[in-house]
Amino acid sequence: MTKAVLCFLFLLFVLVHSSSSLSDASHNADSYPSLAHDELKRKGFPVGLLPNDVLSYSLNRTSGDFFVDLGDACQIKLPPDNYLAIYEKRITGKLLDGRIAELNGIRVWAFFKWWYITSIRTSGDNLVFEVGVVTAKYPSKNFDESPHCNGRRSPS
Repeated sequence: MTKAVLCFLFLLFVLVHSSSSLSDASHNADSYPSLAHDELKRKGFPVGLLPNDVLSYSLNRTSGDFFVDLGDACQIKLPPDNYLAIYEKRITGKLLDGRIAELNGIRVWAFFKWWYITSIRTSGDNLVFEVGVVTAKYPSKNFDESPHCNGRRSPS
């Protein structure tokens, strides 16, 4: 092979393996619903924190900054207490080992009000959800399965 061909192949390899923006269109159907779900697993989280309806996502592996695109707002019930949750069409934050920080785009209905989940962290076999200064702890096994969107609407 010529030097130019080897350089081209090396650049192609680097581009493919260092890309921080990944599409889920070609994802293997035998694994979790999307590559974003795979990233959750790699960082110690269950896949059920995201609905099945992920269209695309981007992750900066250095900083942990991410976004997940769902295409439209998504309504689901969060286990185990069936809190109504709205996932906005784009969710952003920082994905770190055992912690999702600076989270934007997920809110839950509790105490007659919508509350944004600002952070999620692992604590042993539990997940700790932070809503401002308030926290709630749930077994992570409750989030082993990725939910489907029940409706595509925003809260009133």
